[in-house]
Amino acid sequence: MRRRKKNGGSDLNKIYVVGIGPGAYEQMTVKAAEILKKCDVIVGYTVYAELLKEYFPDKEFLTTPMQKEIERCRMAFEEAKNGKKTAMVCSGDAGIYGMAGLMLELSADYPDIKIEVVPGVTAALGGSAVLGAPLGHDCAFVSLSDLMTSWEVIEKRLLAAAKADFIICLYNPSSRKRSDYLRRACDIVLKEKSPDTVCGIVRNIARSKEEMKVMTLEELKSSQVDMFSTVFIGNKDTKVIEGRMVTPRGYRIDRFRI
Repeated sequence: MRRRKKNGGSDLNKIYVVGIGPGAYEQMTVKAAEILKKCDVIVGYTVYAELLKEYFPDKEFLTTPMQKEIERCRMAFEEAKNGKKTAMVCSGDAGIYGMAGLMLELSADYPDIKIEVVPGVTAALGGSAVLGAPLGHDCAFVSLSDLMTSWEVIEKRLLAAAKADFIICLYNPSSRKRSDYLRRACDIVLKEKSPDTVCGIVRNIARSKEEMKVMTLEELKSSQVDMFSTVFIGNKDTKVIEGRMVTPRGYRIDRFRI
């Protein structure tokens, strides 16, 4: 097996693709924060840039709106070509519904620019901590956004995850144009999971106005969510403990109770 050398040396001709976590500075990794401190330019989606300006006010920020991801990536490559220390930022983790994959795909057009991916706390992990411990066993992440994945494919993946009784974490559960997608997703999952399955919603993870709610799958079906919400659907063993959503791993704790 060939070993890959650790990235090091000069930051010139290099782009850091940085997962900034769910939103709060304290939930960013130490490495991510240190890299952003030393970069000249931070490139990202407008909403994520706004989250960072408070903590890195001296940086140059370059942004694009939604659905301009390729332009955003090329913008970052051009800044690096011009000799600037450059970071491409993503919310959560850079590799989970983030920009790392696209940056690496486009890197063939910029052979002199190196890419270093810096992981971050994805919404599934940040939201899980708020709810309690819903991801205590095998789980699947599914995005309900059909901008780049057809609804037919999303439907197949939801049904397969439900059949296998995975805990399911739903990203991008709703938007103005997709207001009924969570209900449609619940209808699919209800073909395999009980209406009483424990579920949870976390909104604005690690940001102001953070809120969470635990409910049944049947109640989830009629719940209102938005793009700042992350949805958790439990497995057959998931339960509520003092208002928290918990999926046991299967430890025989009864053996050790006094």
